[in-house]
Amino acid sequence: MNRTMITATNTLSQLQKQMDMIGHNLSNTDTNGYKRRDASFSELLVQQVKNQGVDKFETGRLTPLGVREGNGAKLAQSQLILNQGSLKATGRELDFAMTSDRQFFKVLAQDDNTSAVRYTRDGAFFSSPTGNGEAMLVNGSGFPILDENDNYITFPEDASSFTLEDNGVLTVSGSGGGEEQFNLGIVSVEKPQFLQQFGGNLLGFADNLNELGVTEDEVVTNVIGGARSEISMVQSSLEGSNVDISKEMTDMLNVQRSYQFQARSISLADQMMGLVNGIR
Repeated sequence: MNRTMITATNTLSQLQKQMDMIGHNLSNTDTNGYKRRDASFSELLVQQVKNQGVDKFETGRLTPLGVREGNGAKLAQSQLILNQGSLKATGRELDFAMTSDRQFFKVLAQDDNTSAVRYTRDGAFFSSPTGNGEAMLVNGSGFPILDENDNYITFPEDASSFTLEDNGVLTVSGSGGGEEQFNLGIVSVEKPQFLQQFGGNLLGFADNLNELGVTEDEVVTNVIGGARSEISMVQSSLEGSNVDISKEMTDMLNVQRSYQFQARSISLADQMMGLVNGIR
């Protein structure tokens, strides 16, 4: 395999990852609170070849000295874009929409007999009976919504109304007239590049966070105390996805053309090798 084939093959595998990312964005166009990802590329190691042994012969040259041979490109970063999605009114008391880009709800997700705190912008919540006349606030997958102290939010099963204040305080009114208040668990994402997507429209910490030299507190910050005045959300509304279909389709066309170009490079390199091998 010659240098052209190696370079093209390296780039093809990375373009496939970008295509998968675009497809994932498009498939979540109608997912509440979904945040799209954008790919950024960087050049692989470049080899500098000095093709002129005598420097004086390079006098007057306008291009850089020598010949630079690349090895293709790689996907340098999958960036999470936190731009606000459009709001849509639903009329449900348990539908909440964040109106601040970096704020997320806390959810206790369970997977393979383990549980971990995850983060979501999908504010479509439900009241799920737990027995003994109580109910719990959960998301669409049945995972508990947490308060600011990472505790479950439970209230009487016969709760008749739910009222949300701007600072994330949820007031639950029972049929008998009693009221309970809960501070919804909210975090502010400081470094979104260290979060990865999980199933159920949830975000969590990257598996190699320690290797990257970053702590969880540097990635997300719990919004508690006086900082809760910065919380911004509305009730009876949901945030839509921030995926721009026209942009994703344009990116897809560009990736397809780049993919075709790299595939064509491999075909041409194969033909050239065939011609060389056929010389007698």
